[in-house]
Amino acid sequence: MSNSDALDLIAQLVDQATDADDLALADHALSLANDLAARKLGPSEMALLDYFRANAWACRYKQRLGDREAVWDFEQPEVRQQVFLLRRAVNSSGFTEMDAIRRCQILTNLGNQLDTLGRFVEARAYWSAALAIDTNFWMARANRGRALMHYAAALYDPGHHAIFAFHAHQELVESVGLAARYPHLGDCRLAPIFMQSAEQIANHYDVEAIGMACNPDGWGMGGDAMERAYRRWCLENILFLNPLNDVEKASVAAHDIMGLPDFTTEINEPPIVTGMFNALKQEFVSARWMLWEGIKSAEPHFSDREVLLYNTLDYPSYGLSVEKVKMAFRMAYSILDKIAYFLNHYLALAIPEKRISFRTIWREKDNGPVRDRFVKSENWPIRGLFWLSKDLFEEDMRDSTEPEARALAELRHHLEHKYVKVHEMRPGVGDHPFCDTLAHSISRSDLEQRTLRLMQLARSALIYLSLGMHREERERAKGKRGLTATISLDPLPDEWKR
Repeated sequence: MSNSDALDLIAQLVDQATDADDLALADHALSLANDLAARKLGPSEMALLDYFRANAWACRYKQRLGDREAVWDFEQPEVRQQVFLLRRAVNSSGFTEMDAIRRCQILTNLGNQLDTLGRFVEARAYWSAALAIDTNFWMARANRGRALMHYAAALYDPGHHAIFAFHAHQELVESVGLAARYPHLGDCRLAPIFMQSAEQIANHYDVEAIGMACNPDGWGMGGDAMERAYRRWCLENILFLNPLNDVEKASVAAHDIMGLPDFTTEINEPPIVTGMFNALKQEFVSARWMLWEGIKSAEPHFSDREVLLYNTLDYPSYGLSVEKVKMAFRMAYSILDKIAYFLNHYLALAIPEKRISFRTIWREKDNGPVRDRFVKSENWPIRGLFWLSKDLFEEDMRDSTEPEARALAELRHHLEHKYVKVHEMRPGVGDHPFCDTLAHSISRSDLEQRTLRLMQLARSALIYLSLGMHREERERAKGKRGLTATISLDPLPDEWKR
């Protein structure tokens, strides 16, 4: 068969397998896909084949849905395969050659799978990317709306619940309307389910009243032009520690109001976890400011005057602003290991201090199973942390699921232990007479982009940590008896932050 005919056949087999819940047929389609992949396919053909393969793995995943224990297994091999294949399709050079609808389908499915794994903050970026390609692609809008209610259910702030419900209702109603006009842009069998979800929201919330009371742009953004510009940049890049920044890029979200949920301790135990989260949050916002300053700096700083440096003829980039971006990168990366330190204390994992890291906390042994303490928790945000760690620290995952993750890990290793050279323009390796073969070379723009990406990951991780603790506290409260006394902690005045 021709490549085109073979791809059509595999697509039909996968659709039949999905409709009939036929695992044998799904396996047959995957076997044929492996045979076809051995041919010399073009980039867009390979990306399309990966999409069909991912759908076959989605069919295989359906067998888990009737088994609660299997659904809450942290590893999820079928979802892992889907994420791998869909990301490979998105990052393929052939992705841009595919038609718009197919690109939207791939991005929507990738968002769905990340949401399943607990990475609900990052999933929104993929649904939004699909809608940026075609604003009428209602499947992405509907999934983004339904996911908002799952996100809302994980929140501890009832005021945020209402705003999330308002946005979710809008998304779902709009998607159902688009489904009637553009039925080919999704699975119309799901439209009644989306409508039912919208009706359930309307039954629990006065959506119209929430909309009328909502004034997202009625909040302060700072007293001077620089602060307003900084806060606007944070909003646009979704960097505020505030769940509202995931649904709004307005002033209501321009404040870092997220903290820890209410929690219960033994008598006389100090609020240690509050102090730990304060430190994590302060490091994050300080790193964010340094990144902003490093990116926006237009003039040399006086501390760099008369510092004797030599031009190595490969467009080197030096100065305080470059070092601020590097420091922001280091600080953001270190937050992840400190989250592991937090979890070790809070969950009483008893991991020796020297062995605590964001990579090792999840298992007793490096290649062993996930700790029962995590697997049996049914904690969706903590599962998101687990999968975020896989991207950064598991070798095969760095290679397969997030190409940028390997670059982040390598950059961090060289910044901490070796030699990084930043270039205004990065010369090609081997084609420049003054190529520095010892350095880990990176252009200034790439350094800034990777640091921004890492800051976004750190933000997601801090949100997952807070909401994972909220889920844990709700579980601990079940069946607990005895007297509980309430103690409130006052906010630290800004004047004390000298």
